[in-house]
Amino acid sequence: MTGNAQREGVTLEELRKKMAEFAKERDWDQFHSPRNLLLALVGEVGELSEIFQWKGEVPRGLPDWKDEEKQHLGEELSDVLLYLVRLSDICGVDLGKAALRKLELNAIKYPVTSSQKHTQNNAADDDNGSTSKVGVTGISNSDSKSRIGGV
Repeated sequence: MTGNAQREGVTLEELRKKMAEFAKERDWDQFHSPRNLLLALVGEVGELSEIFQWKGEVPRGLPDWKDEEKQHLGEELSDVLLYLVRLSDICGVDLGKAALRKLELNAIKYPVTSSQKHTQNNAADDDNGSTSKVGVTGISNSDSKSRIGGV
């Protein structure tokens, strides 16, 4: 893959095309089934998790991390992103459009008043008495239906 990796504003479409070209040049399409890509993605998420495994909570921006640690983190995050982009391409899903649609659905499911409540309380009791927190996508970690069905 050639090009300026440092330029700003790369799109999912550019990544999709580069990944497709990269795989084709190496004759890897034969190995890139949805199942294989998913398993590779899960493995990369595991490698990403290892970076944080024994660090406890870390502050935003990772101010105490060494440059080498941040670079390693960037590499593992990139592996996850690239496998996700490739998986979505092989499955025929426009990841950008799907993500925007999901944000719209989450905005309906979790209106501003709901998210303000969770923000103020940081942990709220749900119907069955367990605590739940709302994540980046607006999905409560106690909402198993949403978790199983996707983000």
